[in-house]
Amino acid sequence: MISTSSPCPSPSNGVGSFIHSYGSKKFIRPKSDDVLDAVAQARFNEKKWVWIQDENEGYVRGHVLREDEDTVEVEYEHGGTAVIRASMIQPMNPPKFDMVDDMAELTHLNEPSVIHNLTVRYKSNHVYTYSGLFLVAVNPYRKLPIYSEEYIQSYKGKRRGEMSPHIYAVADQAYHDMVQDKENQSILITGESGAGKTENTKIVIQYLTAVATTTNKPTTNILQTQILQANPILESFGNAQTIRNNNSSRFGKFIRIEFNNRAQICGANIEWYLLEKSRVHQQTSKERNYHIFYQLLEADEDIKKLLLLDGQAQDYNFIKQSNKRIEGVDDAEEYVKLCKSLEIMGLAEKEKIDLFRIVASILHLGNISVTDYRDRADIRDFSAVERVCHLLGISAEDFKKSLLAPRIKAGRDWVTQAKSPAQVVASLDALAKTLYERNFAFLVERVNKAIDGNKNKDKLGFIGVLDIAGFEIFEANSFEQLCINYTNEKLQQFFNQNMFELEQEEYQKEKIDWNYIDFGKDLQPTIDLIEKTNPVGILSCLEEECVAPKGSDGRFLEKLNKFCDKDNPDAKYKSTRFGDGFVLKHYAGHVEYSVDGWIEKNKDPLNEDITRLLARSSQKHVALLFEDYLTDDGPSVAQVKSEYSSSFASMLKLRKGSGSFRTVGQRHKQQLLALMNTLYMTHPHFVRCILPNNRKHAGEIQTKLVLDQLRCNGVLEGIRICRKGFPNRLSFDEFRKRYQVLCPYLLDRDSFIDGRTACQKLVTQMQLDGDKYQIGTTKVFFKATVLAELEELRDSKLSVCITKFQAYCRGGIARQFQTRFSRQTEAIRVMQRNARIYVSLREWPWWKIYAKLKPLNAAYRVDSQMREKEQKITVLETQLKDQHDALNDVMLRNQELEGEHLDFKNLIITEQAMIRELEESKEDLLAKFTTAEERVEELELELRDKTEQYEQGKLLQAQEIDELHTQVDTSKLVNDRISGELERFKEENGELLDQLKQMTEHKDDLQSQLAGLQKEIMAVLEKNKQQEEQYTVQKEKNDLLDNENMRLKQQASDQQIEIEKLKQQLQESQENATKSQEENHSKCVALEENLGQLRSSLENEITLKQDWESRYNHLKIDWDELTAVLREESERAKARITRFDQVLGGLKFTES
Repeated sequence: MISTSSPCPSPSNGVGSFIHSYGSKKFIRPKSDDVLDAVAQARFNEKKWVWIQDENEGYVRGHVLREDEDTVEVEYEHGGTAVIRASMIQPMNPPKFDMVDDMAELTHLNEPSVIHNLTVRYKSNHVYTYSGLFLVAVNPYRKLPIYSEEYIQSYKGKRRGEMSPHIYAVADQAYHDMVQDKENQSILITGESGAGKTENTKIVIQYLTAVATTTNKPTTNILQTQILQANPILESFGNAQTIRNNNSSRFGKFIRIEFNNRAQICGANIEWYLLEKSRVHQQTSKERNYHIFYQLLEADEDIKKLLLLDGQAQDYNFIKQSNKRIEGVDDAEEYVKLCKSLEIMGLAEKEKIDLFRIVASILHLGNISVTDYRDRADIRDFSAVERVCHLLGISAEDFKKSLLAPRIKAGRDWVTQAKSPAQVVASLDALAKTLYERNFAFLVERVNKAIDGNKNKDKLGFIGVLDIAGFEIFEANSFEQLCINYTNEKLQQFFNQNMFELEQEEYQKEKIDWNYIDFGKDLQPTIDLIEKTNPVGILSCLEEECVAPKGSDGRFLEKLNKFCDKDNPDAKYKSTRFGDGFVLKHYAGHVEYSVDGWIEKNKDPLNEDITRLLARSSQKHVALLFEDYLTDDGPSVAQVKSEYSSSFASMLKLRKGSGSFRTVGQRHKQQLLALMNTLYMTHPHFVRCILPNNRKHAGEIQTKLVLDQLRCNGVLEGIRICRKGFPNRLSFDEFRKRYQVLCPYLLDRDSFIDGRTACQKLVTQMQLDGDKYQIGTTKVFFKATVLAELEELRDSKLSVCITKFQAYCRGGIARQFQTRFSRQTEAIRVMQRNARIYVSLREWPWWKIYAKLKPLNAAYRVDSQMREKEQKITVLETQLKDQHDALNDVMLRNQELEGEHLDFKNLIITEQAMIRELEESKEDLLAKFTTAEERVEELELELRDKTEQYEQGKLLQAQEIDELHTQVDTSKLVNDRISGELERFKEENGELLDQLKQMTEHKDDLQSQLAGLQKEIMAVLEKNKQQEEQYTVQKEKNDLLDNENMRLKQQASDQQIEIEKLKQQLQESQENATKSQEENHSKCVALEENLGQLRSSLENEITLKQDWESRYNHLKIDWDELTAVLREESERAKARITRFDQVLGGLKFTES
């Protein structure tokens, strides 16, 4: 059936068109294809054709000759027979399924059928093919005329089945879903390097900017142009030639296109991931460094002179080992395009030079030659160093010192540490990588600032386009490959969850008839092995070894083998045979990683002495890139920091976060987590880019290579679940509203019916097959293509309704036209009849006589009228005289009233001036009253403070007096004790004196009685002498006790004097406090009296003001009355003057 609708735009090459059942042109086919298809179908029906597994070609054609239980005999299409296992053949689809748009429509879904359909379409320049719910894009390796503005308009607003598969259809579906469902969308473009991810990303952005920019506003057009021009800039700085791809993106990016409530683009944002920094200083001979290095060498001579670039590519060590040219690419032309894009993006000439300055300095860094001098590094040729330092705005001598013998902090001191030549070269390479990475990050931030749009606009949502490096398996895989493959593992898990897990979970949630299918695509064990911290994963183990003292790659591998190597045939981790790495089982296959250099790559160390030097660069751009390395040990730090803007603040945490060291693995893990969180909050659309061959040849398919990619990407499983499952679904309410038009009289609009019952009645009335739909608890699920058929039926129904409505409208318009035409005809006839009557009247004789007599009658009337006028003039003159006299009286009265008005006006002005003075005095009094109140409050606060101080002083003095009383009591006790001892000693002394007296008397008796006994007397004398000595000692003790007693009495006397002084001070303080209180009280009384006087004065002023306001109101009333009288008199006078002028005019007219 040939459709009458206009065909889609397609290249005109004189061939016929294949018409899809939906009525749109799908792809170009020769007119003779119908005959060829019939012949091919007849040939296919003669034999049982199958696909035969082949080691070289993957699968080849053949047909079955004989079948047994386990084996079959087949004949190859190009000759030869063989007996093979039955499992080595796969059924072949009929020829009518060749070049089918959606591989889900294939009768036999197997690997050879899928690869055959892709191959046939690819060789016919149909590079896009639907694979169930996602799109497969095969890199054509040449330009195709299918990306023009005409094609964009042909896909705009079309459903998937109406047009042939295209990346435009996916972009339009995402745009439609965002507008209709108010949900953020994402388009994930994945695939291996060279598969065409970047080009398809640009095509998606091109389509979105074309269909979502319908206004002619200059700002919107500029924003659209800037978003499109962001790609050339990023390609120059982030793309390079690889073995597989001449324009390979060496970084991942997530481009977020923002839309406002009118579904128009209002801004964009770019996030970047995993820039391949090592390419800056290291490439193979068949690859190139980033494009910007070669483009800059083709720049204008003035630019090259400014950047000190006076050589060619072979003169710079960082690029001389690489390929110098790309076939078909002119670097000079690309440089001109880059400058134009930077200009469109709004970068000033200085900003552009700053970006180029970093690139040029990296080229000169590679030319610094490091030599070995007595086991220490040295630089003989200083010219390259001077060029680098000139471009970076730093001192060459300081740079050399920091490079050869950098300062490091040892405790609190700074010491220098000499470096070996190898260490210096590594430091130069690290500096080059960091310069390029930070310059690239700044460039992306600057582009984001330009395309950010208006933040104040209401946002409808965004469409995110993800373009990230595909899975990598090389001969030598290192830390970079682990990060890339880890990212792809997460993205593939996201795809599997959306395509398999979440789809089936929704089936179970809606309780439809469905048997769960396990596709074996759970990648979580591998992801956990990489990112988990408990148990220890690869990244966490690497982090531990990086922070451990003297961490090494060997210790890291030993820990990995200890924690991860399990004796399990299904284990995801295996140690290598020679113990220099490990093997991970990814979804794309087993990858062997070498851990050599992982510690250094994860730390990404820098010579911090050089970075501190760069942070103080005289070039603001260079200093901004390293602002996070500014220290506070210098007088110019604050000045340097104040010159920086905050737009680059996010980049300053590239290596440091929250004041702590951040490794490459940590940073990438956090970025990936943020990306996945964003993707999980969107509705995803998947585009699988396929690399057709490794030779970059157009029209060539390497079957094994393509099959490996299809298996890794889960293409067959996606098609299978699309065929078995129910990919399309609508809620009950939405289904009822949209498709009730197909059965308009089935449901009563006035009666209530629940959604499930209504949907059941509708699908039953539509006579849909039971296996093509399922009704859940809240939604209706449909097989693939069912919803498209319902849309066709709905369009047909609406087309009939609209046609009938158009016919009714045309009939109404025709009837209105006929009625208007009839009225116009009748009016013309009336006009014609009146014209004929008028002509007949003019020729009538009596009319002619009347025309001749009419002037004579007029002359007679004039004479009579003249007499009447003369009489009226006489009367009017009398009235005019009277009016003139009355007017003079009124004018005199008016002058008197004006004088009175002026007097009243002056009086009012005087009264107003007095009122203003009263208002000012009132305000002054209020201000004084407020000031007095504030002063009273201050005095009250001061009195309260003084009272508190007095109470505190009183308490302190009481405490001191108590302490002194305690000390006095203690002294009295001591004094009493000493006095008791003194009395005791006095008594003992008295007793000794009595004894001495008795002994003296006894001596006399003895002398008189025993004169002869000299020895006895001498003994008695000796004893007496000893007693005298004891008496002397006792007497000295008594003297000491007397002195101590006197000292204690003096101390008690001094303490009593001190107590008296304290009492006197306390009394003086009390008197001062009482006096201050009395003074404050008197001041308060005075203030209260003053306040009373102010209040009474204020009341008098208010009374006086009220009197003046009353007098003013009375005067105003009198003024209004006089004004009204004057106005009435003026109006009367004006009316009289008007009447006088009219009379005068009539008289003049009569005279004339």
